[in-house]
Amino acid sequence: MSIPVKIESLEAVLQDFGVGYLLTVGDGRTKVVTVDANLDGGVVRLPASRGSAANLASNPSATLLFPPPAPRGYALLIDGTAEADGDGIDFTPESAVLHRPASHADGPAAPVSAGDQTDCDNDCRPV
Repeated sequence: MSIPVKIESLEAVLQDFGVGYLLTVGDGRTKVVTVDANLDGGVVRLPASRGSAANLASNPSATLLFPPPAPRGYALLIDGTAEADGDGIDFTPESAVLHRPASHADGPAAPVSAGDQTDCDNDCRPV
């Protein structure tokens, strides 16, 4: 089950998640690094990573993954592009979803920051 998240709602939704992971791809290999993410003016500022910077130099597409804060809960996936500079990485979100498999429908509802639940069952929360 995937629930779209509006980019303008990301700052509030990110508050419901802890540490995340930046995924980049270069030379056919995926690099995953742990990140603390803060949205600032539509850009997520991330700490510097040499391996991620190398990947982003050849492929600016990237994904941020925030695991569910509770078992069987929703994960937050954010796709976008990123650019590294000497001080860190600027990630520009393009799309985002709250996601969990249907087999986890008995888990907790989507984060409150995602908005009020209307005309949905346990697996649906508009954002």
